[in-house]
Parts: sequence; structure tokens; C-alpha cells
Amino acid sequence: MLEISGLKVSYGAVQAVHGIDLTLAPGESLALLGANGAGKTSSVEAIAGLLPTAGGRVVFDGADITGKPASHIVRRGLALVPQWRELFPAFTVEETLLAASSAPRGRPPLPLDHVYDLFPILGQRRLQLAGSLSGGEQQMLAIGRALVTNPKIMLLDEPSAGLAVGIVRSLVGIVQRICQAGVGILLVEQNLEIAEAVATRCVVLSTGRAVWTGRMDDAAGRAAIQEAYFG
Repeated sequence: MLEISGLKVSYGAVQAVHGIDLTLAPGESLALLGANGAGKTSSVEAIAGLLPTAGGRVVFDGADITGKPASHIVRRGLALVPQWRELFPAFTVEETLLAASSAPRGRPPLPLDHVYDLFPILGQRRLQLAGSLSGGEQQMLAIGRALVTNPKIMLLDEPSAGLAVGIVRSLVGIVQRICQAGVGILLVEQNLEIAEAVATRCVVLSTGRAVWTGRMDDAAGRAAIQEAYFG
């Protein structure tokens, strides 16, 4: 479904990602791990078409999408939930979801009721402005916005950032349900406990390079991972 080979991302003369490889199948969950500055966000933003690639290839659902604009990529069924949500604060919850429902091409959007079933609080707040929601509610809305595009693959960039422990536990359960429904999940995360709860495999980055790849339940004690996180 998603095949990344030799992905490189640069900011001018500075290379942030040095040729990483990964694959993700439908309904599979993969964590992209590493400390701050490891290249995780740069990688997923390049995959989603928000950053230009400096090398490598991105193949999604059999088509080469390398260098395609983000609007083309989301239409094909790959949706990014950015780290800081990036909602329109003057849109209501329902307006946010309805705007996203126009993104799919060749497949129907997910009904809004499905999002409200997953996140009942959003149903209660559907006429409330996105900018007035709590941080946890905004994260729910950002995930819901991606879901209504009826994605085949969802990229989640540090969904736990800045949220209370109880909210994070709730979101982990929701992400597990989304994956069980057949959506592939690429999770960017620093927290190993959250990654272990969601992902079955992981790729660990350090200074833009993959230093370890394997099963999530084999990851915690690996020296390469300790080095990537703690130096």
C-alpha cells in the first residue's frame, strides 16, 4: 500500500532526512520513533506532499506520488493529522468536517455520524468553533477531519503532544479501532509506551537516519534505540 525507498528531505544545504525506507500495508500500524530533531515530522510531511523531497521514491496504492501536491495525495486516500492540528479556528466542528468531506475522489467520504460515534464529544460540540475547543477536543477534531476523507493510510504526527494522560489513553483506543477497521497507521511518536500500544512495527530515526527497524515488542531494550533517544 505505502512504500518509501531512499527518502531524502533537505532544508537548503541542510539534509534533514538521509534516505529512509519503510513499508506499510492496509490495516497495519508502524511507528516512526526518535528524539526531537530526528527527522520524523520532515519525513511524514514529505510523504504527504507538504515538503519537497530531495531524493527517493514514495509509492502509494501502486502509484508513484513522489513530488505530487498534498491535495492530490489526500484525494488518493492518504491523510495527514499534523502535530499541532492546524484547524481553522473560526470554523465550527461540523464545518470543519464538511469541508474535509470534499477531498476524496472516486470513493465516498465517511459519514459525519461515524466520526461522532468515535468521538461523542464532537457530536455534542458540532456547532462550537474549533478555536474554542480544548486541546484534546481539537486533536479529536483533527483526527475526525482526516477520517471523513475515507483514508486508506493515516499519518499521525505526535497526536499525544501537549495532552493530558487521560486524553492520550482515550485517543490510543480510538487509533486502535481505526486500525482494526482496515486503515493503515503511520504513527510519529517520541513516547515508547504510546507507540507500543498502537504499533506492531517501528523504524527508529536518529539525525535523519534509520538506526533500527523491527517489531515494536522487540524495540525497548535495543541499544540502538537507547542511543537514538539518550545519546
